[in-house]
Amino acid sequence: MKRKAYYDLMEWKESRDRKPLLLQGARQVGKTYLIDEFAKKEYSEYFYFNFEKTPELIPLFTESLDPRIIIAKLGMFTGKKIGFKDTLIFFDEIQISPRTITSLKYFCEEAPEYHIIAAGSLLGVSVGKKSSFPVGKVNFMNLYPMSFLEFLNAYNDELLSELIREGKLDDVGEIFHNKLADKLKLYLYLGGMPEVLQSYLIHQDIAEARKIQKEIIKAYKNDFSKYADAYQAVKTAEVWDSIPYQLSKENKKFKFSDVSKNARSSTYGLTITWLKNAGLVYPAYNVSIPKIPLSGYSDKSKFKLYILDSGLLGAMLGLTSDIILKPDELFMEYNGAFIENFVASELISSGYEELFYWSSEGKAEVDFLIKSGNSIFPVEVKSGSSRNLKSLRVYEGLYKPDRVIRVSPRVFSREKEFINIPLYAVSSVKKIIKD
Repeated sequence: MKRKAYYDLMEWKESRDRKPLLLQGARQVGKTYLIDEFAKKEYSEYFYFNFEKTPELIPLFTESLDPRIIIAKLGMFTGKKIGFKDTLIFFDEIQISPRTITSLKYFCEEAPEYHIIAAGSLLGVSVGKKSSFPVGKVNFMNLYPMSFLEFLNAYNDELLSELIREGKLDDVGEIFHNKLADKLKLYLYLGGMPEVLQSYLIHQDIAEARKIQKEIIKAYKNDFSKYADAYQAVKTAEVWDSIPYQLSKENKKFKFSDVSKNARSSTYGLTITWLKNAGLVYPAYNVSIPKIPLSGYSDKSKFKLYILDSGLLGAMLGLTSDIILKPDELFMEYNGAFIENFVASELISSGYEELFYWSSEGKAEVDFLIKSGNSIFPVEVKSGSSRNLKSLRVYEGLYKPDRVIRVSPRVFSREKEFINIPLYAVSSVKKIIKD
């Protein structure tokens, strides 16, 4: 299944300013599969080193970090000379070996001719630790669960995918709109974890897809105890388990008291940072005054937490597969939690590194604020067919944005400053605004 990140890897390979690449992303989002496919198609020689499966690799980095000494040792380990011409070296599960992470600095400075990619299931957590990290000496890339457009491509709907990607929503007629709405419901249930989609693509077994989702969730929980002390692991699991309930509330703002009766931010704040760095959650921070930079005007003590994948959210809530066949129930389920979570994940995967929402003293709330150029635009998510635009109109009256945006199951439309974007096209919001 071709990923958008594949083209980003091609740009990295051809860049004159190429540095060792750190590929970050949660477990099971397809990092190893992506690099393996890229290496075999784009390079003549490929050397794969997994520090979790092969811990004997770790001592090779404990002494000298001279790149040529390391390359010689790795060559002896594999029994094959490792050159640099048309060759890719992949360090997988690199978080197991902090010294290997440090070595990337010296590959950048002393041996830039080598093409090196490093990845790890909890690399974001490792990067945050106080270790000798090669600041400024690596390129970064993030990999997320497969987006809805990638899902369409996997199912050979490239034409529809291209129309959405190019923002040509006027060309999507009612028949295609209904087809895309049905595809979206299936995607919301399956989510974007590559193993889940690959299994369903081959076997068409919805029960097997749900089984894989539950196994992924179990693997995440195992990671809590694997990379944190016992006390912190319990707290992390408590926060993680509370997120579906928090999202199902009318007011989806995260409350520590919904985790545990006497919970405080001082107790659970570190767990949220851990989950964020692990790529498992996407926080959206409250902004009361929408000015650039949004991060500078956000209140980090007020936030919502979204899970990285709608399919995993459905598995945690025990949604049954028959909901896919019903007209609107999936969109409305849990106060629209799936739709808002879907929009959050689509915005993240389409390049928005942070999420923000706006509220005004309990009078109105806009689900997301997005920046395009030097402008800020309000985005309201509607899971049903309601035309209620109260919060958008309150925001519009206060701040006079050039565009106000509703994301809903309705067909694409625009009238003066108002734009309605179908749910399946939310990833193209920036292009639609510009056009």
